[in-house]
Amino acid sequence: MNLDLLRRLTEAHGVSGQEDAIRDIVRAELKGLCEMRTDSMGNLHCVKKGKGAKPTKLMLAAHMDEIGFVVKHIDDKGFLRLQTLGGWDPRSMASQRVFVHAKGGVLNGVMMPGVKPKHMLSPEELGKGLKIEDFFVDVGLSAEEATKAIRLGDMVSMNRTLQEMGPLLTCKSMDDRVAVYVMIEALKAAKSNEVEVHAIATVQEEVGLRGAAASGSGIAPDICVAIDITLANDIPAIPEQDHVTRLGEGAAIKIMDSSLICHPKVVEHFRSLAERHKIKHQMEILGMGGTDAGGVQRLHGGIPSFTLSIPTRYVHTVNETVHRDDVDACVALLARYIEDAHRGSYGYE
Repeated sequence: MNLDLLRRLTEAHGVSGQEDAIRDIVRAELKGLCEMRTDSMGNLHCVKKGKGAKPTKLMLAAHMDEIGFVVKHIDDKGFLRLQTLGGWDPRSMASQRVFVHAKGGVLNGVMMPGVKPKHMLSPEELGKGLKIEDFFVDVGLSAEEATKAIRLGDMVSMNRTLQEMGPLLTCKSMDDRVAVYVMIEALKAAKSNEVEVHAIATVQEEVGLRGAAASGSGIAPDICVAIDITLANDIPAIPEQDHVTRLGEGAAIKIMDSSLICHPKVVEHFRSLAERHKIKHQMEILGMGGTDAGGVQRLHGGIPSFTLSIPTRYVHTVNETVHRDDVDACVALLARYIEDAHRGSYGYE
């Protein structure tokens, strides 16, 4: 595993619509391997030519954006109010350290709910849940100083670094930087490609699969494979039937989620490759949540679409956690698919 690359990707900061730092990392990693361009939305298109006059076009999609916030208001005491980008659970927002990415440089801040401390709460108040609108950011500045330093729309991201825990790796924004990592490493590992590979580091997935839909519309691929994380609920208090996937059990071959039913013939192609090459894998059915494949599937009259998933614990928190072996299995499986995609026949009689 290229731990340095994964560290740089996950520790970089880029909420939906402000993915510049991640795009720079991807561009540097794939320089010389692909032809690259950036479209008007910010999607980075990385193309490896195929064979023949009109090769099959394979679109890969892994999104660069992380869930986060932008500043929407600065009050008369210098506290910041936030607009969420992506699906935050208020329980995961309490007592977090954050970065405010101001024009003049990054400011440290703390994210706290505007509620009384525990010492002052009545029993009735103790039982009340938090709401997103309860939260603010304290950057330690007066209203005048904050207004001069910070603009509405400035990015606010979480202050976390990559941590190793045995075979596990945890950080903010594994969703979806670990998938960007898988896409980069699979492109490097694939020994050949008869298909024309369009590997897209997409933007604005967390706010509605927007970048992938725009890219897919322009490319008109014959096949779309998204790479994304999925839930690994193999933790205490969650029944086995709701685990979705388990860490250490290999790459997750998605059957369906709430954004798409993966094309059965593409599912079978990935399953057969995993079996043939003895790549550890598990099958995935996700009741809620979607991926870039759902944004591409319905374009151009219908595109065979699929998602390769990396099992992840504690999704949409600052402690998103993956297993090294699962990440490596995803890299190997995607590389074998790039080599074999031209053999896929996904039509219906």
